Amino acid sequence: MSKSKKSGGILPKVFGIGLAATGAAHFVVPEAFEGITKRPFPQDTKTWITRNGATELVVGAAIAHPKTRKFGLVSLGAYVGWLGYNIARNS
Repeated sequence: MSKSKKSGGILPKVFGIGLAATGAAHFVVPEAFEGITKRPFPQDTKTWITRNGATELVVGAAIAHPKTRKFGLVSLGAYVGWLGYNIARNS
């Protein structure tokens, strides 16, 4: 079996790197994420921009690496669910 088949192919790696890059962007241009972060976190939005950026950076890195991919995907599901809960709670 080829190495890419063992690790799940290139798509999860590219997705993970993209998510990690988006997380890093929270630190470089936090104002770009203010509008989307205000809805789930209307209180202390700037702090949550940083926290969400760190979460996306770590989860994306976990997804990009084949040995931690399953953990990363489970973490992504939990993170998305938690964001959805906060959006619903603050609507």
